[in-house]
Amino acid sequence: MTDPHHGVILVVDDDEDLLTLVAMVLSDEGYTVATARDGLEGLREVEHEMPDLILLDMKMPVMNGWRFASELRARYPRRAPIVVLTAAEDARKRAEEIGACDWVAKPFELSTLRQTVADHVRGHSPGI
Repeated sequence: MTDPHHGVILVVDDDEDLLTLVAMVLSDEGYTVATARDGLEGLREVEHEMPDLILLDMKMPVMNGWRFASELRARYPRRAPIVVLTAAEDARKRAEEIGACDWVAKPFELSTLRQTVADHVRGHSPGI
């Protein structure tokens, strides 16, 4: 059973090392973490369980972040907030393009990631 003070986080990123690191860090914080290496795998995870928050890379093979966000909106009236994880120069613009609630620019400090996740899972979403 999920800790009521934490939640389920879906991390969608094609960088295996980053995926492993983020999953480990968030698991250590008490979150239940699901991972996917592309948007298509991410949608399969959402079919299994709607997470409390989605951390989403934008540039991935098979299905990128833009398409994932579009498919998520089309399929689910109630969906998890999305935080974009991107190495793009303008991370804020990428987040705005898909209606994400926030962004974390790569490379990032783990403390920034932890705080961003905590803010959005608790519902203290400052938005863009």
